[in-house]
Amino acid sequence: MLNRFFGQKPQEDQEQNTDTTQERKSSNPASEQRFNFLSRTRQLFARMSNTVQETDTITDSLWDELEESLLGADVGPGTTLWLIDRLRQHANTEKMRTGAQVQQALREELAKLLGKPSPIHFSQQSPLTVILVIGVNGSGKTTSIAKLAARFSHEGHKVLLAAADTFRAAAIDQLQEWGRRVDVPVISQNPGSDPGAVVYDAIQAANTRGCDLLIVDTAGRLHTKFNLMEELKKINKVIQKFIPDGPHELLMVIDATTGQNALLQARKFAEDIGLTGVIITKMDSTAKGGFAFAIADDLGVPIKFMGTGEKVEHLIPFEPQGFVAALFAQS
Repeated sequence: MLNRFFGQKPQEDQEQNTDTTQERKSSNPASEQRFNFLSRTRQLFARMSNTVQETDTITDSLWDELEESLLGADVGPGTTLWLIDRLRQHANTEKMRTGAQVQQALREELAKLLGKPSPIHFSQQSPLTVILVIGVNGSGKTTSIAKLAARFSHEGHKVLLAAADTFRAAAIDQLQEWGRRVDVPVISQNPGSDPGAVVYDAIQAANTRGCDLLIVDTAGRLHTKFNLMEELKKINKVIQKFIPDGPHELLMVIDATTGQNALLQARKFAEDIGLTGVIITKMDSTAKGGFAFAIADDLGVPIKFMGTGEKVEHLIPFEPQGFVAALFAQS
């Protein structure tokens, strides 16, 4: 189910959520403008771009500088070494002579790594689509769920939220508060309740109210792997009893500011659970955008959305081509 880096990785929804006023003021294409919050990473890639373009011949120092730049952008050691190896192969087989040719090949490889836009999968068999969301504490999981709910409500879906992270009372309270803010109902029980029972109630409520989308907040802490797996198995059984083709998405929320540490956590979930996609949060702060390439390479699942701020509208569908173009764009 999970492809490795040699394969194309399906990617995200091309729907736009741009500030039209900003677009009118900018000469950048809209798809690039959406990623202008990545100022720190753009500086790293722009510096790399300038260095490579000004190099008339391909030398060992060019490869060293390129490797250093990729690592500095948080692309990660494994993905960086793979990219350098691929670029060296291109340089040999295509008889490249200039750094500009290497840069173009790099952009193409990065775009291939991210793949194509991958929208949320809505069920074609059931009137109710179910999305499960996991994420370790502090990753922005609950906030991302609220942003998803607001986005899909705005698009015309009738959304219901389920507070199935019952081990942490604060998670229930937080989701209920967000539900009030975005005007989306939340189904919950007391702290410590069976998460499967919460999901059962939520499915019944969704069917009664004519909802077409149920987003479930599930526990994402790395307590013991066995407990987490058992909990998700119970939830899946409840869902499939009423919706045979569900759940339709299992998304993990990943805090980009934690870099490679977050990748280690995500890898465990991908290996043991089988993710269908990720949401990368806090890309507007100290995060380095190269982390997206490490995610796509290591996990083999698409990036569905990026969180770009605290407001409810600060969640954008991930556009691979626009993302790569924006990183190399001159400020």
